[in-house]
Amino acid sequence: MRVEQFLSNSAARYPGKIALVEGQRRCSYRDLDEQVTRFAEVLRARGMQRGDRVVICTENSVETVVAIFGTLRAGGVFSPVNPTTKADKLAFIIGNCRAEVLVTQTRLLDQARDAVAQSPSIRTCIIVDGEAPADLPGAVGLESAAGETPPALPSFDPGIDIDLAMLIYTSGSTGFPKGVMMTHRNIVHAATSISTYLRNTPDDIILSVLPMSFDYGLYQVLMTIKLGMTLIVEKAFVFPQVVLNKLIQEKVTGLPLVPTIAAILLQLQILKPGMFPNLRYITNTAAALPPAHIQRLQELFPTTLIFSMYGLTECKRCTYLEPEQLAAHPSSVGKAIPNSEAWVVNEQGQPCKPGDVGELVIRGGHVMQGYWENQEATDRVLKPGRYPWEKVLYTGDLFRTDQEGYLYFVGRKDDIIKSRGEKVAPKEVENVLYMLEGIREAAVIGVPDPILGMAIKAVVVLADGSAIDAQQVIRHCAGHLEDFMVPKTVEFRSELPKTSTGKIRRSEVQSEALRLTQQ
Repeated sequence: MRVEQFLSNSAARYPGKIALVEGQRRCSYRDLDEQVTRFAEVLRARGMQRGDRVVICTENSVETVVAIFGTLRAGGVFSPVNPTTKADKLAFIIGNCRAEVLVTQTRLLDQARDAVAQSPSIRTCIIVDGEAPADLPGAVGLESAAGETPPALPSFDPGIDIDLAMLIYTSGSTGFPKGVMMTHRNIVHAATSISTYLRNTPDDIILSVLPMSFDYGLYQVLMTIKLGMTLIVEKAFVFPQVVLNKLIQEKVTGLPLVPTIAAILLQLQILKPGMFPNLRYITNTAAALPPAHIQRLQELFPTTLIFSMYGLTECKRCTYLEPEQLAAHPSSVGKAIPNSEAWVVNEQGQPCKPGDVGELVIRGGHVMQGYWENQEATDRVLKPGRYPWEKVLYTGDLFRTDQEGYLYFVGRKDDIIKSRGEKVAPKEVENVLYMLEGIREAAVIGVPDPILGMAIKAVVVLADGSAIDAQQVIRHCAGHLEDFMVPKTVEFRSELPKTSTGKIRRSEVQSEALRLTQQ
């Protein structure tokens, strides 16, 4: 099966059923299917070929879903990008995958212009919510283009299930994003496994505030369309009261969370047990919820199942904990998801005994094909498995198991920081810090935070005579980075620890910062 068949099948089974709700808009499966067909025709009329890449940089909306499925129906590969991404990084992603099409929206035209100016591969720029500006080469408004009578297009075969469906970029330790390659078969495997253990049915109504550029948010879309469920689309968790009202009004049955959102919810005084009788389940991933938060959630949502999960972009989801086991194993992320395997190995690649810490390894049809045109990085994480025909994923995360086989996250092997559920490469933030005149040395680390999971902290050494303060540093970063990458705090030091070759010892900076926070 190919992913676009999720929509074809659901539109055939439930044509009049509401697929998406965005504000006051309600889009049926029939309407969504027709919009996707028109989008695919727009792409094909402009020369789309099988395997062409389409970068989608938009806020959560019906049009974003249309662009994803329209790209697949036209035989393309979609690459979702966070709408807060700055122009230079957007241009890097476009250039790295040599995308032919950029999909964006009116509010993001400034960054689109800058990115397209640096991207010779782009031949078409589709504006999903307005007319095309004259100063953006190759631009076309989606409504205008879809209203055109397309030329007689030849019959077309979009491909098979082992074709690439998605490139989703994740931060790398070098400071440059890496494109995770997922085939249709990878996505079908992951969506089937997750919806199985969540016990989803077509009657489920999901509310998601997570960006569709974030794979956790993206899979809310994919699983909804696969099963014929209904998805309430919210752009962000900016106004909690609005979201809570939607939970009641729409009789929502599923709510995906990250620790940041859970912490905010638990601070709301208006929440009372029994307010959401239809809410069947809550999911959490990105970072483990503190046991105290789990207990409070269970008190506020007494009839709701709580699924604690762990995953990474390279395979979408690794483990989940059955809600019935939450009380007995509150700090565990469970066991391998259905139709996959997970185990912990030592530095020699041998399975660890219960209690010993080692690296988590994942085996299954959801494991990525590798990083786009980056064999060196691919070889570091995809290694020979138990059998000659396979590669398994070495996650780079440290785990242990208990005597019953439940898995517990210990820490990360590399320097990548998870904040607000997003991966942050310290090198990428440090590169921006060094752009600010007056900063001599910089190290970016993560420090524990009750809401963010890990908060980004910049530790800097100023050049002689510099009078930069913390707010200047933060404002500078906010002008060059996505919001989740901007340091929350800045610490000034006279020097940073270094190796004999002059390389900053980030681990020692981290240890000292943690020591200071614990005093």
